[in-house]
Order: sequence, then C-alpha cells, then structure tokens
Amino acid sequence: MAVPVVEPERYEAQLDAKRERVTAQFARFSPPALEVFPSPPSHYRQRCEFRLWHEGDDLFYAMFEVDPSDPKRKEVIRLDDYPVASERINALMPALREALLASDVLRRKLFQVEFLTTLSGEALVTLIYHRQLDAAWEQEARALQTTLGVSIIGRARKQRLVLDRDHVWERLQVERREFVYQQVENSFTQPNAAICQSMLGWARDVTRESREGDLVEFYCGNGNFTVALAENFRRVVATEISRTSVASANVNLEANAVANAVVARMSAEEFSAALAGEKTGRRVAALALDEHTFTTALVDPPRAGLDAHSCEQLKVYERIVYISCNPDTLEANLEQLSATHVVTRFALFDQFPYTDHCECGVLLERRAPAARA
Repeated sequence: MAVPVVEPERYEAQLDAKRERVTAQFARFSPPALEVFPSPPSHYRQRCEFRLWHEGDDLFYAMFEVDPSDPKRKEVIRLDDYPVASERINALMPALREALLASDVLRRKLFQVEFLTTLSGEALVTLIYHRQLDAAWEQEARALQTTLGVSIIGRARKQRLVLDRDHVWERLQVERREFVYQQVENSFTQPNAAICQSMLGWARDVTRESREGDLVEFYCGNGNFTVALAENFRRVVATEISRTSVASANVNLEANAVANAVVARMSAEEFSAALAGEKTGRRVAALALDEHTFTTALVDPPRAGLDAHSCEQLKVYERIVYISCNPDTLEANLEQLSATHVVTRFALFDQFPYTDHCECGVLLERRAPAARA
C-alpha cells in the first residue's frame, strides 16, 4: 500500500484522469455525461488509523510503504502530521503523542491509534494495546480524555474499555437539510464526509420522483442513505447483516424522525429470498412485504460487487440506484443489468483523492419491452 501524497496543486489533474478513465471504461453502456463530485483537496478523511512505532524513548505515528519489487518488504514511514486526515485529527496527533511520551502507563505496549472525527469537531480516539488494561491505565486515560476534549476507548485482547461513549454524532448538510448520524467506533462509516454529502444529495436527486412507490435497500450500513432518502418514498425497507450497524441505523432513524422506514437484520440473499416468497418466519412476517410496492432498489455492495443471482433479482425493479466502490465489479454487473435497464444517470465521487480508487453512482431505469435485449 502506498501512503497518499497530498499535493493540492495537482488535484484537478488527477481528478481529470479519473474522469477520463471512468468515462472510457463505461462508454459502451452509453451513459449520459458523467457527473463529477470533487473532494476537498486535503484534510478530507474523518477517520484514520496509525501504528504507534516505538524507538527507544521515542514513539511516533507510522504507516507502511510496501516495496513493489518485494511485497514482503515494508518501509516504516514516520508521520508527524497527515494532510489526508481531518484538521481535527491533525491537531490531535501531536497533542496525543506528547501525552503518551509523558506517561509510561499510557504508552506501554501501545501499538495502534484510531481516530474518528466529525465535520463539527467531535473526536473519538481508540488506543489499542498488546497488554491488558488496568485501573492505573483508566485513571490516566480519563485525565487525558479531559485534557484533549475527546472520548477515549481502550482495547486489548478480549478487552474493550469505553470511558465515555463509543460513538460520535456526524452532522451532514444536504440540500439545505441537516441529517445527523451516530457513528460507532470500529464500524463502517463513509470516511470522506464532504463526499458523503455529495453522494446523499445525488441519491436524493435521482429518486425525487418516487413518492408513489416504496424503496428496498440492500447493504444499508448505519442507515446513511436510508435516512436521507426516506422522504422520497412512501416506505423504505432496508437490510444489513452487521448487528452494530443495524443498531446504529435504528438510532439514526429515530434521531432524524424518520417514521416510514424499517431496518431488517438479514443478508441481502436472505432478504431477496423473502421478497420472492422463498423465505418465511417471524422476522419476515413482521416486515409485511406483501403490503409494499417496491419500485426502486438501492444497492451499495462491498468491493466484490453483486453475484449473478443478485443481479437477476434486481431486474424486477423499475429503477435501480447502484453505489459502487469498485468500477470493475460495477462494470461486470452492468453487463448483466443492461439487458433490462438503461443507465440514465452516472456519477463519479472522488472519495479517495491521490489514489486510483473511484466511487461511482449509477441510476438504471427499466427499458421499454421492445427495447430489451
């Protein structure tokens, strides 16, 4: 893995290169003009993790640069600041390091630090150790928590000490609306909050004319899209397999006064079987699926994309909103979906500047019967 080098003066050029690459890769699907959503050119990540490297009496934040000629060799890169990370993380890095240098209790066998911050400046710091944490550690960590103005969690093998709380509250501004999200330590959240705002705004825009139908959402996480899209539909049924994410999604629905959405804890495969009438039981019955008219499906799958069976099941929906973190698997899925649907909106979200990573959004609408392949 290469440590990103932040050079704001070359940001526009690297974004243009991504635009050209994505446009060329998907040209055969005849999409409309690519909508491009740029990232802030620096300080764009709200969460980061670092190794804590000990050298004698010194310690410092570190990442590893892999030798391309020998992947087993890794060079330790010292980081006194990290322009990729939020301004809040950069302010905390030296302050935390100085506190650790001054405390044998806090620094002993500490090997990793994780930061989770928000646009408004809330911060959660997780300290991860190769030893069990005791009362002395807790006393000093509580004092540090007050000094830094953060929440602290201590982790060790089979041990997790939450001193204050295990989450932050992110506040995203989307179309002159504020949406609030509980973001829990060690669970997935969108790392680039500015791009997340763009993604939510785009998804709201492409589903704005859907109020007479219902939305089914797969891989909903902590309800990131669920919360923002609910008012565009009569009802929403969302699914997620992670217990922690489901709990946060329900908290976020309540925090945003969303009353027309439910989150079911089940895999995308299980839920598809329930929709097809192939799976029954109490959990399925509680969703009252036969009372819904699902006109739109939203999928935000992992990098592996969707399997052929899942793509086939999506073809029953009038509209499909596909959020992808891997253009290659998106391309493969569009090969299958384009038999019945046409791409009518296409977006590039620059979630990770200065890397090859591209995040895309696609709206697919069902072809007229005579136009289907």
